[in-house]
Amino acid sequence: MSEPFVGHTGKAGLRLKEWEDAFPGLVAGFTTRSGGVSEQPYGSFNMGLHVGDSSSHVIANRKRLAEELGMTFEAWTCADQVHGSKVCEVAAGGAGRESLEDVIDETDGLFTNKRGILLTSFYADCVPLYFLDQKTGAIGLAHAGWKGTVSRIAEEMVRSFGRHYGTKAETVKVAIGPAICGRCYEVDERIIEQVRASAQNWENAVESRENGHYMLDLPTLNQEILTECGIVPENIIRTQWCTSCRTDLFFSHRREAGRTGKTGRMASFIGWRIV
Repeated sequence: MSEPFVGHTGKAGLRLKEWEDAFPGLVAGFTTRSGGVSEQPYGSFNMGLHVGDSSSHVIANRKRLAEELGMTFEAWTCADQVHGSKVCEVAAGGAGRESLEDVIDETDGLFTNKRGILLTSFYADCVPLYFLDQKTGAIGLAHAGWKGTVSRIAEEMVRSFGRHYGTKAETVKVAIGPAICGRCYEVDERIIEQVRASAQNWENAVESRENGHYMLDLPTLNQEILTECGIVPENIIRTQWCTSCRTDLFFSHRREAGRTGKTGRMASFIGWRIV
């Protein structure tokens, strides 16, 4: 399978080209760490207002991305991520674009069926999940760290599409974006105990180590949960980019924050341009 998240010449970040080509007017992708104005240790395309970077730099970076996507900055919408499983429907854009004061509270998943809204969320190793209902055009993003994953935020998004838009799981396409890979993410028994209860085929995402710890493949665990929810395997595409392996391209909290105490955040994004 070819890599679904690809770079665009002269533009910041990676784009979900397969979806954008198939659905005119859709923008979807994931930023990298370069192409912005932030200074070290946030250099240079930091998207997170909550990590200690200058707010003016973050806002400038966000405006630059929105402009490149052909979206207004007023469309930018984000939430206060708390590593949970709560998802929220977005009826109008603009939450959290310039300040933490007006973000959508305590939410790790956003979805909408409206045009002119740019859904965004932020990462430095956690798993970005992208959702698209081919029938209704509904879109969503879920931020899945280990806590959100074992709480099955992916399932909550699929169910929310059904409740709000009448979506059937078999019409939903899902993309799994850049995140820490199973070779880089070592966890202890406390986490694996919860992993065991999260999915029937959880063992496909776990490798035991001799030190009593485990290597956990969060993208694979999310993929197992998605298939349990009725997402057709052929409708799931998955990146090969690892945020921890490629700190030349991505911010990685696990690899970088241990050394400096600080690092930036990438943004996932999805939205429909107003035609």
